[in-house]
Amino acid sequence: MAAPFFSTPFQPYVYQSPQDAVIPFQILGGEAQIVQIMLKPQERVTAKPGSMCFMSGSIEMENTYVPENEVGVWQWLFGKSITSITFHNPGPNDGFVGIAAPSLARVLPIDLAMFGGEILCQPDAFLCSINDVKVNNTVEQRPRNVLTGVEAFLRQKISGQGLAFINASGSVVQKNLEVGELLSVDVSCIAALTASINVQIKYNGPMRRAVFGGDNLVTAVLRGPGIVFIQSLPFHRFSQRIARAVTSPNMRENPKFLVQIAIFLFLAYAVIVSSLMLTDV
Repeated sequence: MAAPFFSTPFQPYVYQSPQDAVIPFQILGGEAQIVQIMLKPQERVTAKPGSMCFMSGSIEMENTYVPENEVGVWQWLFGKSITSITFHNPGPNDGFVGIAAPSLARVLPIDLAMFGGEILCQPDAFLCSINDVKVNNTVEQRPRNVLTGVEAFLRQKISGQGLAFINASGSVVQKNLEVGELLSVDVSCIAALTASINVQIKYNGPMRRAVFGGDNLVTAVLRGPGIVFIQSLPFHRFSQRIARAVTSPNMRENPKFLVQIAIFLFLAYAVIVSSLMLTDV
């Protein structure tokens, strides 16, 4: 079975597949982790495009379309790739491949057989998989959930009986909910949860505040039973903080900012006055 995600990241793990094939893997690193998977001859690993970090010389990489993965229009509209990368070991000797998280994220091994064969994740959570794993996007049908962001209405569903690796940003906490137990979580902090959990969206304020943005204005009320993985630093929140710091400099730290604004307004005024004068002539 796959080792729990909270184990020591440098400890080697061994996955026992339903077909009795033993596939060892190792999760390396601390904040931006890499999963290194050992491949015996003729074994394969499927990963998302652009996730390969390193691989041994005996491994062959192929860009393929996986028909059993339901992608299509929704994935294409949101700028996702509709292909997958397959790593195959055709040689007589063992090989390895290193799959890296796309950001400052931790890699979580999910043995789908232990989760009832299905788990719901945030968009782009899937990293790679071994054996019988199917990935598709599910669209939230309840209209009131559409305004809470992509995480609320476009969730990634991973199903099958194999081993899947997903990524979650920041620190990750696992909560095991009992029957009827309630847990409120910020919508963007939900990395993955089991399908047995009932999710209700709650707005912490007027609807217009949720539409035009704000922190912690929309929470998800989870009702057990089931398991939920919570991430402390969602990628979109992290990227928004960086964007604000870059595009909104502090006036005291950048005194030239006011001068630049004044010059821009003066030039705009000059262009408008010139166009009006030419029009009168």
